[in-house]
Amino acid sequence: MLYLEIAVVAALILVNGLLAMSELAIVSSRPARLKAMIDRNVRGAGRALALGSNPGKFLSSVQIGITLVGVLSGAFSGATLGERLAQYLASTGIRENIADPIGVGIVVAVITYASLIVGELVPKQIALRDPERVAVRAAPAMTILAKVSAPLVFLLDIS
Repeated sequence: MLYLEIAVVAALILVNGLLAMSELAIVSSRPARLKAMIDRNVRGAGRALALGSNPGKFLSSVQIGITLVGVLSGAFSGATLGERLAQYLASTGIRENIADPIGVGIVVAVITYASLIVGELVPKQIALRDPERVAVRAAPAMTILAKVSAPLVFLLDIS
């Protein structure tokens, strides 16, 4: 069960990274390069250009996804992995009222570090190296995300 819990948290961090990478790639892509890719029939180039042409709605959609993934990751890791580590620390003789905050604190620190590196910094560096290539690959999934999150984006726009 521990490995499944770690896998769930790792998957959530990776999804966050994909969202962050896609966001930066689409926003950083040069329209002229995307248009040239459309002329060469590069799949996803048209979608990437369309997403980049309306950055407000696209960025809201991605932010909803990133926020949801972050909340799920934090809640899941604190509730499962933090509790497991606290139980382990208590079994080594550390008092339970001390083991709980230490266990959760260690898990939060590790998850935060992994989220920054794997979920933000590395994906954004990849996106900046070749934004158009990343954008055309991410565009189909980002189009789906934009459609699914459209009602929430509408609520954000009117609030």
